[in-house]
Amino acid sequence: MSYQKRLAGLMGIDSSIVILSIFISYYFFLPFGDLYGIGSDQNVNVLVTSSILLLITHHIFAHVFGLYKRVWQYSSLNELMGLVKAVTLSVLVVVVYQLIFSSSLYTRTLLITWMLHILLLGGVRFSWRMYRDTYFRPVKNRKRTLIVGAGAAGSLILRELNQNQNSELQPVGFIDDDRTKHHLEIHGVPVYGGVERIEEVVEGQQIEHIIIAIPSLDRAGIKRIFAECAKTNAETKILPLFGDLASGRIEVNAIREVQVEDLLGRDPVELDMQKISEDLTGKTILVTGAGGSIGSEISRQVCRFSPAKLILLGHGENSIYKIDMELRSQFADQIDIVPTIADVQDGDRILEVMKEHKPDVVYHAAAHKHVPLMEANPFEAVKNNIFGTKNVATAAHEAGVGHFVLVSTDKAVNPPNVMGATKRFAEMIIQNLAEESDTVFAAVRFGNVLGSRGSVIPLFKRQIAAGGPVTVTDPRMTRYFMTIPEASRLVIQAGTLARGGEVFVLDMGEPVKIVDLAKNLIRLSGYTEEEIPIKFAGMRPGEKLYEELLNEDEVQDKQVFEKIFIGKAVPVSNVEMELLLREIQRSDEEQLKEILIGVANRKNVERLKIKSS
Repeated sequence: MSYQKRLAGLMGIDSSIVILSIFISYYFFLPFGDLYGIGSDQNVNVLVTSSILLLITHHIFAHVFGLYKRVWQYSSLNELMGLVKAVTLSVLVVVVYQLIFSSSLYTRTLLITWMLHILLLGGVRFSWRMYRDTYFRPVKNRKRTLIVGAGAAGSLILRELNQNQNSELQPVGFIDDDRTKHHLEIHGVPVYGGVERIEEVVEGQQIEHIIIAIPSLDRAGIKRIFAECAKTNAETKILPLFGDLASGRIEVNAIREVQVEDLLGRDPVELDMQKISEDLTGKTILVTGAGGSIGSEISRQVCRFSPAKLILLGHGENSIYKIDMELRSQFADQIDIVPTIADVQDGDRILEVMKEHKPDVVYHAAAHKHVPLMEANPFEAVKNNIFGTKNVATAAHEAGVGHFVLVSTDKAVNPPNVMGATKRFAEMIIQNLAEESDTVFAAVRFGNVLGSRGSVIPLFKRQIAAGGPVTVTDPRMTRYFMTIPEASRLVIQAGTLARGGEVFVLDMGEPVKIVDLAKNLIRLSGYTEEEIPIKFAGMRPGEKLYEELLNEDEVQDKQVFEKIFIGKAVPVSNVEMELLLREIQRSDEEQLKEILIGVANRKNVERLKIKSS
């Protein structure tokens, strides 16, 4: 039906209701006409005029409050309030008219008219919703659904599921820890009890689907609820948290699968937006490794602060092309985005880029990160992580860059492997440069990043998709985890806190057992451990059972910002560093590993000091 036909139809129905309401109220008082003087010619004229005025003003206010534009099949309290306002104002106009132009105010007649207006107009509109909900709802093959959270979000989800004709979900109950809601009903759907009853209710009510609808829930709460849901065979989904919702409206299509990030991530940190804006807005920013997991996310986060220019530097053309196209689609009109193919091992090329663009801030995220691969290819780790970092940091110093932030790792602490040792050397390089440069150098150290290319999670997902088994190195192995967006935001925040030479350490929360991570991923994928078994494969070369964020002599208790600490990492001198680099270049593979791991753990520092003297 066209808008014009729909408008004409609604105005016709409303006109009939207005006239009918006036007639009923007049007829109701007709036996008392002599008492109230309704039967006199003058008062009949007033009533006729009042009726016409009421009809006209009703249509005017109906347009003002959008009553003819609302979709009444989804009518709710908002629509009812608009109708009440329109009716009330139209009756008040008639009251004013009668007070001015008539000797009598027909209070009872107008009151009855007002009530009939609301009753009949509302009844006509809401009856369509009732009819639609009753006779136009497909009832076959709908999954019986339990909603966890009987608050505002849960109520909205219930209403939208009931209104959505194509929904496959049929809400049959709520779960909520608020005892005042137990044994009550919300829109006819009962609240069965607290979270501890999920397993019982799922079994008793033959629930096939669970929706966690508590946007204000913290990560600990999510883990607690999911642990109960995991005891059932019901498919579990979640409404995004308030921090993840892009808009204020909660919709059914916002419901998504529970992800491992929900269980292992932490509550978001409030950043110092003003300080970050001062450092980034209108500035030139360069990100190395911009096509990687961390580098690309740092680039996305930087764009939120409207830099004048963003240089996306990387060695792999495909990854740089992807992030370039992604950011151009959103920020091409606001930011000068410059994709740059360059290898950090090529010092001349890096210096050329630095001098051409003269960046204000450099985020150095380019690195080799896979522990077993670097154990097998130690010279490549040295070239990329040590000499590559030296090239970028030296070029930043010579080009007069304002701030330089190295993305480091918890594997740089007491490293038993080549990769961790090379990252510790990278930290020492920028610490040394910080002592002689006007550039503010700093490093940011954190643990494993969920979903990154080097993360174990993509491997587990591929193994689950292939039918298993999921391979875990050791049942005792633990790691720290952080989401990519959180890590990137904290790297940017730490950069604003740098004064020169700091090694910032991010609070990674509690370490997580890898075997527990594997079990959660299996459950989240809809399988049991009987269907997808876990196999313990043994530790690989260079791996540690436990990761650390600081050595014992580096620990500082005081936070400089929420979830950010400064470690007291001890550098080596410039002379020691130069001796070390020359020794590395003329070593064979076995000597190389011994030198790297020994110096990174401060075991060979005394030998270097003797040589340097």
